[in-house]
Amino acid sequence: MDLYDTIGVNYRQRRRPDPRIAARIAAALEGCATVLNVGAGAGSYEPQDRRVVAVEPSTVMIRQRPANAAPVVRASAAALPFGTDSFDACLAVLTMHHWPDPWRGLAELRRVARLRVVVLTCDPSIAPFWLYDYFPELLTIDRHILPPLSVWRRQVPALQVVGVPIPHDCSDGFLGAYWRRPEAYLEAEVRAAISTFSKLRRVEAGVEALRRDLASGAWRARYDHRVQQDELDLGYRLLVVGPPFPGGGGPGNPQLG
Repeated sequence: MDLYDTIGVNYRQRRRPDPRIAARIAAALEGCATVLNVGAGAGSYEPQDRRVVAVEPSTVMIRQRPANAAPVVRASAAALPFGTDSFDACLAVLTMHHWPDPWRGLAELRRVARLRVVVLTCDPSIAPFWLYDYFPELLTIDRHILPPLSVWRRQVPALQVVGVPIPHDCSDGFLGAYWRRPEAYLEAEVRAAISTFSKLRRVEAGVEALRRDLASGAWRARYDHRVQQDELDLGYRLLVVGPPFPGGGGPGNPQLG
């Protein structure tokens, strides 16, 4: 809560939902008429075609929710103020790594959800990301706060895993969004909307190294062959707990990983 009360001022402008990611989330929520969005922030990815209630601890984030957003309750994932099986599904989008006790929070989501829990997260060990070469501390932090899929599978044996490749023009400004637009990471406002950057002790050295490499062409020479794609797998995954949903898993599903 304290983190987003500090850094969340411009989240509504910088963290606009990407429709391609939203479509994957909507597919995972198929058949769920009521949804609790936990760690809801300014309301990104809240479905418009079903009844949604939001949970968000930060007043700064709550104030950025649009007038037509779902009703919001100020609370934390660790103690959801709802009864067992109160909603068909619980949704948590890029938020679980901020919870003091992620597994306690997940247990609460599973208690409240009658059918399904849908979590969007990232496992940075799955795919290399050039940004970590300039800011290695980012990788250290992410590996500490983002449980790898191997841990998820031990905690949730029936887990469904759906890959979420990031489009090159992603409109949601999370850490991996600008993988083909490296100049964006030079902007302080862009970095301010990415929570992990706020935890770095040394930012300017990486910014200056990236600035020099972009100006000299060294970045293009080193990474261009990796980024000449329309979308890229950076380890983002939808993790689904509950009954299988159409397209959500199976040996032949190319999105599984």
